[in-house]
Amino acid sequence: MLCSRFDAQQELERTRASRTAGRVAESEGLRRLERDLHDGPQQRLIRTLMDLGRAERAISEDPQRAGALIGEIRGQTNDTLAELRRLSRGIAPPLLVDRGLAAALAEIAGNSVIPTTVRCPSDRLPLHVETGVYYVASEALANANKYSGASRISIDVAIGRQDAAVRIADDGVGGAQSLAGHGLEGLAERVASLEGALQIDSPAGAGTRVEAVIPCAS
Repeated sequence: MLCSRFDAQQELERTRASRTAGRVAESEGLRRLERDLHDGPQQRLIRTLMDLGRAERAISEDPQRAGALIGEIRGQTNDTLAELRRLSRGIAPPLLVDRGLAAALAEIAGNSVIPTTVRCPSDRLPLHVETGVYYVASEALANANKYSGASRISIDVAIGRQDAAVRIADDGVGGAQSLAGHGLEGLAERVASLEGALQIDSPAGAGTRVEAVIPCAS
């Protein structure tokens, strides 16, 4: 009876810790999103509106200048779209919902600057698990593209009876760290909120491997 009670208490503590991690991750995520939207797309859109006004005023008096402004506006619009796509990585995309994890991972791999291979079963998982796996892969892939200097990246998903595992590996410079306010810290919080485990192996000069295991009943 004592052992059963102890096990129950331990399970309760794990559940409480997971829920706390989930609330912290959600709160921090919302704050980061609000700050990023304000500092990024919102400022770009304000500048775009101002430049549109300048182009409208110049179109009759200085068509060449108006054309140049329109070119700048096109570039700003593309930058804004790219920023919004980056900010939406943690939200389940329609492709993931409609066609599943394999299709969604193939899409982000296709957008990677560094050649990326994907191995993922076509089995469907609970949406919160698929979203968690997608978020880990998306964030790790973005970090690898930005910092790793790698020549290739692989994304491997394995589905077991009780959990799903995703591993993102590159052959880059290594040395990745989970620092406060950075993407890798956000990964740890996101995986913890799903009662999963995250491991980062990144020795200097030997590439980086990010692996997450998420229970399917979390």
